[in-house]
Amino acid sequence: MLQISNKISISDSEIEISAIRSQGAGGQNVNKVSTAIHLRFNIEASTLPAFYKEQLLKLNDRRINQEGVIVIKAQEYRSQEKNREEALQRLKQLILSAVILPQIRKPTKPTRSSQRKRIDSKTKRGQIKSMRKQVIE
Repeated sequence: MLQISNKISISDSEIEISAIRSQGAGGQNVNKVSTAIHLRFNIEASTLPAFYKEQLLKLNDRRINQEGVIVIKAQEYRSQEKNREEALQRLKQLILSAVILPQIRKPTKPTRSSQRKRIDSKTKRGQIKSMRKQVIE
């Protein structure tokens, strides 16, 4: 069971995990042992709350395909168990990142002193530039 928050969890039956052969360097171990993990999680068929499902489907993430299935491949470690934990952790992070809504920016006005400083710096800069002009006699 994958615990997302205090109230929300995903049962193991909803997560499809299969072991596949890893890519890259690793010697004979790579050729003999299936250590990489291929995780599949169907958003629509899950027991997640509707809000979680909506937010996940709105995400523009390459790990979510058109059918609404999250596909995660973990092959960082040489042991199957560590890769399995890594894949589950990535799934949890993806779900949590979808639910956190960004704060809405409240538009503010610049303070009077900041406006005054800006105008003063502009006039000072203009005076410096006017001093560079040639003196006409």
